[in-house]
Amino acid sequence: MSALVLALGAGAVIGLALGALGGGGGMLAVPALIYLLGLDPTSAATASLLIVSATSLTALTRHAGAVAWRTGVAFAAAGVVPAIAAAALARFIPNAVLTGSFAMIAAAAGIAMLRSTQLVEPASTGTVLTARRVGLSKVLTAGAGLGTVTGLLGVGGGFLAVPTLVTVLKLRMGVAIGTSLFVISINSAAALATRLATAQLTLDWRIIGPFAGAALLGAWDGKRLSGKVSTATLKRIFACLLFGLAAFMFIDAVVRPH
Repeated sequence: MSALVLALGAGAVIGLALGALGGGGGMLAVPALIYLLGLDPTSAATASLLIVSATSLTALTRHAGAVAWRTGVAFAAAGVVPAIAAAALARFIPNAVLTGSFAMIAAAAGIAMLRSTQLVEPASTGTVLTARRVGLSKVLTAGAGLGTVTGLLGVGGGFLAVPTLVTVLKLRMGVAIGTSLFVISINSAAALATRLATAQLTLDWRIIGPFAGAALLGAWDGKRLSGKVSTATLKRIFACLLFGLAAFMFIDAVVRPH
């Protein structure tokens, strides 16, 4: 199968995930770029950040009416510095360690997605609760953790953001998805700028261009997909994909020489 067809197919799936769920697509982007399209882990993470940034921003335009903006700004602000620091450090980490770390994060993302299918939406107007009631430290910790994962591995981190926004900040699921897309856009852009400024990379636009284009189109239609298929069903499907990827990448990190 040609690289162009693979790039278009993988990009479409990732865009649909981001548009429908507010996260999860970035976890598929890196392994697709490595194992289907032949990029090394460092280049794949950088290309993924570019794709996730553009795709999240596109999906955000479809969810702009359901975003808790002040909450999103606070959440993103907590993650920007960790995202920049992790992106700067990533180039010093061996590929095998990055692959193994990605496998563990993919498994965690799958578990988070399955757990989030059981979340009960709060009866909320979509505004954040006061820091005294939710615990400011929890918000800052979640934001910093999301930023670190984004910068280090090139994923958006929506699998962390959406459950946190629903369970800790008591946002409705629809508002959590929109807010998550805003946070992902900010953190991914910060990490991408750092990687481009600190690493000597040559990105293959013959692969990344079609991949990103298909992802953008998928992100635009993702919200429509979420209206036809239940969010819980979509999350279960992506959780199964993530568990499979986690197992494959862990074996690859241990067995294959890097």
